[in-house]
Amino acid sequence: MSMYKKVEVDDHTIFYLEPDKGKKNSKHLLFIHGLGSSSLTWGDIPDALSEYFHTIAIDLIGFGQSEKSKADYTIPFFSKFIKNFLKQKELGINDDDKVSIIGHSLGGYIALEYAIENKEKIDKLVLIDPSGMLNKPTPLLEMYLEAALKEDYFERLELSTKVFEDMLADKSRYISSKGIGFARIMEGQSAKYAFKSAYDHSTKVKLDLQRLKQIKDIPCLIIWGKDDELIYPSDAQKFKDVLNNAKVEPVDNAGHSPHVEKPTITYNKIKTFLT
Repeated sequence: MSMYKKVEVDDHTIFYLEPDKGKKNSKHLLFIHGLGSSSLTWGDIPDALSEYFHTIAIDLIGFGQSEKSKADYTIPFFSKFIKNFLKQKELGINDDDKVSIIGHSLGGYIALEYAIENKEKIDKLVLIDPSGMLNKPTPLLEMYLEAALKEDYFERLELSTKVFEDMLADKSRYISSKGIGFARIMEGQSAKYAFKSAYDHSTKVKLDLQRLKQIKDIPCLIIWGKDDELIYPSDAQKFKDVLNNAKVEPVDNAGHSPHVEKPTITYNKIKTFLT
């Protein structure tokens, strides 16, 4: 089991999960969650992969247990934050070490931006239902924002429950604690602000494809739930068209979070690719 650890990054308290057994490994693997989520979304996958890697699952600034500062949550802002986070001596990552990154949704967009800005630091990329190709929010994304910004707790819980159910290929897989946790953490205005700012910059600002070509040769695995209604699976081909060294792996009977609905299948795809 992983325990939450914390570190100061740019004078902000940031929380992350780091299985102790993985610290002996020389290869580093960073997990970056999606919008409105946290490191807990990865379940047992970081622990399982710590057999082979030094795994770190971060709570992004503005999300999870990490500090929610008043900032402009652009993709470059997150990329710089990740760069500064990885420099922290507590993590034990040397300047000449490379890192593989697994990014989900917003986390995938951030992983790509970080890779473009720090190509020499990247070993491999795993993108799970990533954003970055959206011209505008999908209807389910718009509902997600509406749920996050509801002032009344019970209205927020009711709508977020529907959103999280609709993110799944099978609504019976929904766990009520997901909606309850989200409704509680979105109680504060700072959490709402971070969500809205990150939402605007990730759903309305598209990746520059010319810049994306700078990392076209980095080995990349793109995993996508076939039933994703939050970010449509057709976007996978848009990434593949630019990233020459990318492989697309669809996951049957999974929505926006294959690592949640189909953890064993997703884990095996990631393990095979990275090892």
